[in-house]
Amino acid sequence: MTRQIKRNSMDRGKAASYAGAGHEFLRAAELAQKHEYWNAAGLLLVHSAIAHADAVTIHLAGQKSTSESHQDVVLLLKEAVRDLKGRDEAIHHLSTVIEEKNRVSYTGQPFRSSDVASLIKHAARLQDWTRKAIEA
Repeated sequence: MTRQIKRNSMDRGKAASYAGAGHEFLRAAELAQKHEYWNAAGLLLVHSAIAHADAVTIHLAGQKSTSESHQDVVLLLKEAVRDLKGRDEAIHHLSTVIEEKNRVSYTGQPFRSSDVASLIKHAARLQDWTRKAIEA
């Protein structure tokens, strides 16, 4: 039996607001990185990735995950973008960010400089794809 993802219906017009928030989180993470605030940067990147995924699911499906599990955001994105170009790469970028967040959360290890550098690349690529997905 497939587990249901908790979700809310959303006005599709709100997608741009979520994409904007995702962009702000990414920029803030870059500033935190410059000051060597690795944990702050890492968490901002998680928020950026989720906001960008929310933007796409709202734009395409009129839905946003309300689940406490970040992995459900990945599942809802997969569901919403079945045939969209770049889907697999975008899901990879989102999953990578969430997996790194889980590693940090569940092991108690802090984000490191190298983690943040890698996550910024993933979050930026997800942001670029989000812009294309919303404009398509």
